[in-house]
Parts: sequence; structure tokens; C-alpha cells
Amino acid sequence: MKTIIRKIRRDTGAYTEQEKEALRLAGNIIREGGLVAFPTETVYGLGGDALNPASSRKIYAAKGRPSDNPLIVHIADREALGRIVRDIPESAVKLADAFWPGPLTMILEKSDPVPRETTGGLDTVAVRMPSDPVARELIRLSGGYIAAPSANLSGKPSPTVAKYVVQDMDGRIDMILDGGDVEIGLESTIVDLTSPVPTVLRPGYVTVQMLRETVGEVQEDCTMMRDDSGQAPKAPGMKYRHYAPRGELTVVDGAREDVVNYINTQIGLLRAQNKKSGVIGTDADIERYRADVCRSVGDRGSEDTVARRLYRVLREFDDEDVEVIYAEAFDTDGIGQAVMNRLLKAAGYRVVRV
Repeated sequence: MKTIIRKIRRDTGAYTEQEKEALRLAGNIIREGGLVAFPTETVYGLGGDALNPASSRKIYAAKGRPSDNPLIVHIADREALGRIVRDIPESAVKLADAFWPGPLTMILEKSDPVPRETTGGLDTVAVRMPSDPVARELIRLSGGYIAAPSANLSGKPSPTVAKYVVQDMDGRIDMILDGGDVEIGLESTIVDLTSPVPTVLRPGYVTVQMLRETVGEVQEDCTMMRDDSGQAPKAPGMKYRHYAPRGELTVVDGAREDVVNYINTQIGLLRAQNKKSGVIGTDADIERYRADVCRSVGDRGSEDTVARRLYRVLREFDDEDVEVIYAEAFDTDGIGQAVMNRLLKAAGYRVVRV
């Protein structure tokens, strides 16, 4: 398959004629059952017609993704929600008023038009309305409902720049819209509204505290910060290993000096074995590490920056063939909870406490 790649700006609605044509082409591809990778404010998505079972099957095949791992349906307008869910509870209205368009996904009871191929065989559907202007225009041009997981091979770090979409998807899908760097860098928060109490299944930019301030009581799924259960996943990212670089990743938690000393000791042992090492750290300590490849994700106090840089750093370790990686741990307040959720999954829950 020849993959079409087109650049498009995301900071304005005043597209050039070439950009308008690229968007129309992308919309037609999705309408006809094809796949298009496109930018959102969170990560790049791999989009197909959410109401076409064959399109969803193509998404799973292109990613190498298990078919019981649900896809998120992206909409561009609030009115579209009524067609794909059985009921819109008051909590969904409040959350949509507060956070849509934006990085929040809600799980609701699906309606008949949504095929089980899109929902991973479940009676529920995950829905979000992205704020990215390219994503929303593409959704409208393609018929109003795009199923879109992250545009990467299953298990790898999600792409936050088009370079890594091309690396994973060139020759596998019909088209890639290159919109440059995304804004947030981590996938959306997912909240299940089909349970008696709204339950966060995946942390993200919209924090648990923000949700509680909007709808009152909110609980957190027990698997968010520990190994997953053997149950069928109700939302993307719950069951299978995700976000992982090729190198073996370990998260190191503890006092600052203890973490630096432990990691440097391990790096020394790796060097004696001729293994290429890497470290994910922050600005304060990154120069103290003696690994072959050291990458800072920014100032520890700037959670937005850490979130935005994390996946790119994980991808860069793959670019440099790093075999073993150590990462500093992060606090789990606010967006830090989402950062640690992704790191723990990428590490297969390998954590050393020093």
C-alpha cells in the first residue's frame, strides 16, 4: 500500500487550498472504509469510520492490536452523541459542558448503530470530542464518527509527532496528515459513566480532582497504578502492555540522592556487560547520570512539560537502540498521575524502591 502524506497547519482555520484538498481527500478515504492518521491535541490518532465494522477491523490489523481492546469514537459536535449512545446521563452533560471539546473520554451504553468491532465486543462505547481543529474538521468531512486509537503499532509509545506515525504506519494505512507536534502528549482521561459512581479508568490531562469538582463523587479504578486484572478491558490501555520502548525499562522511586546513586551503579554494571543504557530524568539531575543516552523530560515542577515530552523521549531511545532504561519516578498528584500510569505500563510494572 502507498501511504499518502500531507502536511497541514493546526494553529488556524484558514487553510490553504492544498490543505483543504488534503482534508477532503482524508475525509473521503474514511467514508470509503480506509484509514487516516491525524493529529489531535493529545496524540496522533489512527482513524476509520466508527460505524463501519470493516474499518474497525482494519484499525486492529494495522496496529496489530488485540480485538478486545476498545476503540474511542471521536465526534465533532455534541448533537452527534445522541446517535451512538442509548442514554445521556446528567453526569455526562455536566462533564461535556466542562471539558468538551477536550481531552476527556466518557464511557456510555452504546446504541445499535455502533458495531461491536468498534467497542471490543462490549455493550458500552468510549466517546470524546477533540479540541484540535484539524481533528474536528476531519471528523465532519468523514461523516461525523471516527474510531481512533493512537497511530502506533500496538504496545509502542504513542506518537506525538508525525515522524513516528510514518515510522510505524507507512505502507499500512492510506494517508497521514502531518500536523507537527501535538499539545498535550498523553492520551485523554477516560471516565466510565455506566457504573454507579463515575470511575476513572485511565488518568490524563483532566485530573480526578477536576472531575470531582464537576460531578461530585468520582472513584479511581484499582488497576490504574498497578498490574491489570485478567478481565476484558473496558477502555483502551487497561489490559495490555502499552507505551513501551524496545529497551527494558525500570522505574526507580525514592529519595533524590538514592535514586541517582542506584541508577549510576546499575549503569556501571551494564557497561561491564557492553549493554547500551539510557536514563529518563528531569532538569535538576539529568547531568549527574552516566548512561550512554540521557534524556530530560523537563522541570519536575512543570507537569505539562513532562507529559508533553515523555513519549518522544521513549521513542528516541528506540532510535538510538538503547537496551536498558531507568526512569525517575514522579509524584502522582494532578497530571503526574497520568505520567506515572504511562511509565508503569511502559515498564511492565518493574519498579525499584530505594
